[in-house]
Amino acid sequence: MAYVITTGCIDVKDGACVQCCPVDCIYTGGRTLYIHPDECIDCGVCEPACPTQAIYEDHRLPAPLRPFLAINREFFGAQVSALGSPGGAADVGAVTCDHPVVAAWPAQGASGG
Repeated sequence: MAYVITTGCIDVKDGACVQCCPVDCIYTGGRTLYIHPDECIDCGVCEPACPTQAIYEDHRLPAPLRPFLAINREFFGAQVSALGSPGGAADVGAVTCDHPVVAAWPAQGASGG
C-alpha cells in the first residue's frame, strides 16, 4: 500500500509533503510531485500536510482519480523518467519530465515548485 498524488498538485507543487516525508519518497516532476510506491512506507504523514488535498491512500482514491495510481507508478519506469527506485528524492533532485497524462493536463494553479 502507498499514498498517491493526484490532480490537486498539478501546477502547484506546494512541497509541504516533501518536507514532512520521513523516507524521502516524494519526487519532483515538471508539473507535479510523485510518490514512489515502492519506497513509501504508508505512514500517512504527507496526506494532512498537503494544502491542496491532492494525496490519498491508494485504496481510498475516489473513482475519477484512480488512474493516478498507475500514473505515480509509471512515472518511475523506463518509458517516463527512467528513475527506477533510487532510494530517495534528495539525491535525484527535480526532473523536468512528467507522466504523459500529467504533461497533457490543462494548466491550473500557479507553479510553486
